[in-house]
Amino acid sequence: MTQTTRNIVMIRPAHFFSNPETRASNRFQKPGQDDAAAQDSARAEFDGYVAALRAAGVNVLVIDDQPQGNTPDSIFPNNWISMHPDGRVFLYPMEAPNRRRERRDSVIARIRAEFAVGEVCDLSAFEAEGKFLEGTGSMVFDHDHRLAYVCLSSRSHSEVLTALLMQLGYQALVFDAVDRGGAAIYHTNVMMAVGSKLAVVCLEAIQPASARQRVCEQLQRHGKQIIDIDYTQMEHFCGNVIELADAAGNAVFAMSSRAWHAFTPQQQATLAANGTVAHAPLDTIERLGGGGARCMVAENFLPRHP
Repeated sequence: MTQTTRNIVMIRPAHFFSNPETRASNRFQKPGQDDAAAQDSARAEFDGYVAALRAAGVNVLVIDDQPQGNTPDSIFPNNWISMHPDGRVFLYPMEAPNRRRERRDSVIARIRAEFAVGEVCDLSAFEAEGKFLEGTGSMVFDHDHRLAYVCLSSRSHSEVLTALLMQLGYQALVFDAVDRGGAAIYHTNVMMAVGSKLAVVCLEAIQPASARQRVCEQLQRHGKQIIDIDYTQMEHFCGNVIELADAAGNAVFAMSSRAWHAFTPQQQATLAANGTVAHAPLDTIERLGGGGARCMVAENFLPRHP
């Protein structure tokens, strides 16, 4: 399995707003106006981001959310689904009850129309036990080395992680990461991103220092150049980036415009030297949703139909 893919799935929001069921654990969410203007802004940001990704050579499958689904976070599909080269699709247990409605057979059917879906592995039964693992929000994969980086939180339970890794044949590096207020960071993918050659990580968030050293050593052992971001940059979603690929297999670094401008000039130069940077304004989505460019992307490693 390679680290990056050109194919991604994105869900166009039908009724985006700041989800009250996720605010307790997601400190990246900020209070704001939840009205038609916010929905219009989010949809315009979504469309602009899709256009930027397509212009960079990424193949984006856009699926519309259901108008009456009451799924305010449907724009973040990477939390409930992952798609793998052997045809397996994994469905994940979600902490917020209204997010569980995002798992729709119709989405899988739409993917199945273009890609070879074999087994659907549903882990959602863990919800009944109050145990959650929110996909590639909870886990940042290094596919080349069959490894998952995971910061523990109420949304990332070690028992579900163990069940998944047994099926994938992966190992995990588990650690604690906290925000500047000392609260657990809700998803690993807002403080860390791992690409084929680069890793963006908020090292000061990883506690204690021994865990920080362990993460650094693992990344460096696997040949990753570390771009270390601070708390302020993390709060501007610099950790919420993803490396994708264009038609020729070249790296495409996808992020919000706010994240891009929060990187230092030297960090920007490092990113640009290693691939194409694709960014678009996602201010409304980041502020009200507490997630950004990486959260909006469900990587699709499934084989295409002949």
